[in-house]
Amino acid sequence: MGKESLQVLNALDVAKTQWYHFTAIIIAGMGFFTDAYDLFCISLVTKLLGRIYYHVDGAPKPGSLPPNVAAAVNGVAFCGTLVGQLFFGWLGDKMGRKRVYGVTLMLMVVCSIGSGLSFGHNSQSVMTTLCFFRFWLGFGIGGDYPLSATIMSEYSNKKTRGAFIAAVFAMQGFGILGGGIFAVFISMAFKAKFDAPAYAVDPVASTVPQADYIWRIILMVGALPAALTYFWRMKMPETARYTALVAKDTAQAASDMSKVLHMDIEAETPESAQCHGDARKWELESAQCHGHAQKCDRDTQQLRNAYGLFSKEFLRRHGTHLLGTAISWFLFDIAFYSQNLFQKDIFTAIGWIPPAATMNAVEEVFRIARAQTLIALCSTVPGYWFTVAFIDRIGRFAIQLMGFFFMTVFMFALAIPYHHWTLKDNQIGFIVLYSLTFFFANFGPNATTFVVPAEIFPARFRSTCHGISAASGKLGAMVGAFGFLYLAQNQDKNRTDAGYPPGIGVKNSLLLLGGLNVLGMLFTFLVPEAKGKSLEEMSGENEDGTIEELGRQTQTFSHRTVSEA
Repeated sequence: MGKESLQVLNALDVAKTQWYHFTAIIIAGMGFFTDAYDLFCISLVTKLLGRIYYHVDGAPKPGSLPPNVAAAVNGVAFCGTLVGQLFFGWLGDKMGRKRVYGVTLMLMVVCSIGSGLSFGHNSQSVMTTLCFFRFWLGFGIGGDYPLSATIMSEYSNKKTRGAFIAAVFAMQGFGILGGGIFAVFISMAFKAKFDAPAYAVDPVASTVPQADYIWRIILMVGALPAALTYFWRMKMPETARYTALVAKDTAQAASDMSKVLHMDIEAETPESAQCHGDARKWELESAQCHGHAQKCDRDTQQLRNAYGLFSKEFLRRHGTHLLGTAISWFLFDIAFYSQNLFQKDIFTAIGWIPPAATMNAVEEVFRIARAQTLIALCSTVPGYWFTVAFIDRIGRFAIQLMGFFFMTVFMFALAIPYHHWTLKDNQIGFIVLYSLTFFFANFGPNATTFVVPAEIFPARFRSTCHGISAASGKLGAMVGAFGFLYLAQNQDKNRTDAGYPPGIGVKNSLLLLGGLNVLGMLFTFLVPEAKGKSLEEMSGENEDGTIEELGRQTQTFSHRTVSEA
């Protein structure tokens, strides 16, 4: 930071890692735990929903959700998330991060419970109600992306900022893992209490009436971690960077951060502090400042509106950065979410989950949940925390480029000899490669696409630009969620899931996803490296006069105070 830097911002940049950093990670991270739990737990229960609400008497296979219903149930939360990211991202820059932070959490709590209480007299009304609540659940989840990332970046010091933001995002891994583990225990408990024959033995009896409680309980439990952190989220002060750089209240920023950092921070620049010894000089400067008050106000307003979002000046300074963060997130999420959503079908194809007709409804939930839990435990969670450990050592750019590269390699390694991996003797090899794909997704672009947009844009646009980047990612997730439900279908129309037209198959889908990862590598080159740099240095706020002007305003405030005294 330059010599005109505000003391409070400099204090944050050089602060040692303290308890408040970890408190912020937990408070923001529990939101992401809930986000991941809610978004991914639906894939655990879609097969169960099909058995309960779309059973067909005499059918050789258990009931399954029709294509349009499956697409809606899986994808509607993503639609809500996209809208929430844009709306709350914009609102976070207009009203402040803290003021809207609690709203997103309450939306998640209420709509998680509402999802589990979905009501109706027939399958259509139940699915409609479920989709309604999951849209608004996604809306709340969407707001958590830009707000949590921005708050953590603005609280952090520049030495470990990447690790702190990545740690918030890494709570997603525990959310996915927690969802799988909880579904395993719930399905085991119901299986022990309400045993049933396989579908092939007795199609009707294979789905016990009590199975309807399983999916409802799994969805509703997502409200608990969010509700538990609401009180602490409301106690967090507004970030100093928003208060000082956007709200222009350096005194309040210094006061808030003094409490957080447990140190005295004066709402002055170093230059103004040197003037305390010369009372006469202060009086003369005070008179000058009073005489130019209107000019000062005009200059401040001009500075505040120096350039707007999507203005020519913004596009010149940050246009390629926003393009890089948005498109790389878009391309990555197509691959990541499509794999998550049809992983249960991959497990079935390679024999890890037996054919549906050989199991009852509760057994199928158990098998799917166990598979997702093992993948999360072996690859997803470790990948996130490898990013936390190395992001401030090797940088964001290297991790993102490496992640896209290895995802490409492993997807091609799965796809090209795909028939080889479907043979019974080669199942373990398939699982290892599939796990490595997820490991490098999370020790790679899944984390970095979240971290970087919170670091490289000016404070007054930071939340909005992160929301735009994240919404672009969710658009990719929707392509994956909707598109690959169809694309991954078998090319033989006699072997597709009920109601689906023939697709391009899993092999060609994986080849296509590998190609998208190559594009992701190319767009990574548009994103600057933020390792070890202050937010103001990355955003250009040191250069455009924002910090210097705030320093002059603080001096004027101090001069007036001394003069009036």
